[in-house]
Amino acid sequence: MPTRPLVPETFSARLVEARPLGPRVRHLVFERVDQSPFLFEAGQWVQTILPLQDAQGRPLRRSYSIASPPEGTCRFELAVTRVEDGPGSGFLHGADVGLTLDVKGPQGTFIRPLETAAPSLFIATGTGVAPFRAMIRHALGSGRTEPMWLLLGVRSPDELLYGDELSFLERTHPGFRFIPSLSRPPGGWGGRSGYVQTHVKELWTAFSAQHSDAHAYICGVKKMLEATRQVLRVELGVERKRVHLEAYD
Repeated sequence: MPTRPLVPETFSARLVEARPLGPRVRHLVFERVDQSPFLFEAGQWVQTILPLQDAQGRPLRRSYSIASPPEGTCRFELAVTRVEDGPGSGFLHGADVGLTLDVKGPQGTFIRPLETAAPSLFIATGTGVAPFRAMIRHALGSGRTEPMWLLLGVRSPDELLYGDELSFLERTHPGFRFIPSLSRPPGGWGGRSGYVQTHVKELWTAFSAQHSDAHAYICGVKKMLEATRQVLRVELGVERKRVHLEAYD
């Protein structure tokens, strides 16, 4: 059985599928051109090397968390937010199926190995949900039953990335709970509202009361990450080894 390389490799990948996830996010499916299995751990990321140049005249590089679980195939999935005046995200949002890019990966240590996985509270904003989608699907697909809750913060319902999929997983797996929160809720919204960090104390208190060995995984913009870390580490006194962080800005 092939093993994941210890050093990230650079390989060619072809865009084989693309679809919108929301007003500003595009879901991209790539596959290795050489058809070799792409081996990674749920939570890791790749660096795309684009046919553009940065300010120093070097190839433009952009990094994205892998949004799909490791299944031993040649494919992997990314969720790319279009940044205003961002050349990298603009290029990927306009890319046609068939595009071939160089990709370097996998990279990163923001992982949740199944052999040691504890009950987990995942906290994400926007495309910070990508590594958690990989972790959750990997765990559920492997038959794991330890409880997992996902708190996802976005602005409006149409920005709830993978919302239908996550709601389905909640209905079909008793140990998984999907908790969306909207910072700009429309009239009639019956769920949580406000920034995710305003809900962390309540949710962690309830979750850890049921599962004393619980861990928290946080992925999103640095402002949210630091605010959530403050709640967990300072206000609630959660041990450092049980709080895992990944910033994407």
